[in-house]
Amino acid sequence: MVELKVRKLGNSLGVVLPKEVINHLRTGDGQRLFLTEASNGGYFITPYDPAFEEKMAKVEGICDRYRNTLRILAK
Repeated sequence: MVELKVRKLGNSLGVVLPKEVINHLRTGDGQRLFLTEASNGGYFITPYDPAFEEKMAKVEGICDRYRNTLRILAK
């Protein structure tokens, strides 16, 4: 478990992540992180956009449906 401290950053509040957490998340300065609510009321922080996964599932469905058309257009 890693303890985080909320700090004032300008007119906002922020959390500073320790170096080991940054390395584990494979992220860095200026990178985006996503905070999602878990079913148990807690939160997850991840570098992966959960909305992107939903969009990719839709794209895969379209690609499957129009496979022949896309193959012809790719020529």
